[in-house]
Amino acid sequence: MTNHTLPESAQRVAALLHSMRHPYPIVLLPETGKTSAEAAAGLGCDVAEIAKSIVFRRLSDNAAVMIVASGINRVDEQKVAAIVGPLGKADAKFVKEKIGYAIGGVCPIGHLEKTVMLIDRDLMQYSTVWAAAGHPHAVFQLSPSQLLSMTGAALADIAEKLEQKQETKGLV
Repeated sequence: MTNHTLPESAQRVAALLHSMRHPYPIVLLPETGKTSAEAAAGLGCDVAEIAKSIVFRRLSDNAAVMIVASGINRVDEQKVAAIVGPLGKADAKFVKEKIGYAIGGVCPIGHLEKTVMLIDRDLMQYSTVWAAAGHPHAVFQLSPSQLLSMTGAALADIAEKLEQKQETKGLV
């Protein structure tokens, strides 16, 4: 697929991937990939293989904090805050201004401003993952180690564990 057929925001990602000598092209999904389940359905892969990007706002300095996690996991905000400091919600305007992409297509690379990034260690168990490529219909394939290399992000244990969710349910 040639770059001119990609939406403008995905063209930026394609150029960046090309400059990094990334071997895989951007794939346009026929339906939206705004959620991990939608992306997985469009790709025919497991939801766990979707590297979803979640953005928070760090309260101390208004910096964007991006978490990249497996599509099946929920991010434990308390674990993230213990690493980077107190967090607030990041609305669509904040994400677009700080990161440079619209929610639903937030790519883990090519941000407008320096972004605090963490990758959930659980993502490392997969040989291949798919990340958003700057647009809700655009994704690209890579290995978790390539994701670490491209982003310079730190690995952290930040997913809610299934046992913790079950214990919480039992206490309510």
